[in-house]
Amino acid sequence: MYQDLLSKIRNAGLARKDSLLVPFSDMDFSISKILANGGYVKEAQKKTISRKNFIEIRLDYNGRDPILKNFKIISRPSRHLYFGYRELKTVKHGYGLGVVSTPKGVMTVSEARHSKLGGEYLFEVW
Repeated sequence: MYQDLLSKIRNAGLARKDSLLVPFSDMDFSISKILANGGYVKEAQKKTISRKNFIEIRLDYNGRDPILKNFKIISRPSRHLYFGYRELKTVKHGYGLGVVSTPKGVMTVSEARHSKLGGEYLFEVW
């Protein structure tokens, strides 16, 4: 799940790793692509190693500090929170990134507001 993916990315950044491999799932791949487009990781690509699929995530740093420093899980397996597009607000006054699962796929808060789509608010990163 995406909670484990975010923890692995943050911990690899704090350990100053160049990249990491995580097991492939469509949800994790789309979230890692969103993080790459948002500038929190360098790139995310699908890799196949001996008939098993993985996601290779290359981390990005600002000097010695990782760019993805912290995150907040909004929807948990025990509590799912859904918002309409009018209720979606910016994260940390525009310095963060919010991710929403909509009927048209996983997208950022700004993309969901622009497309007038609501959905399950997954997490925020900054």
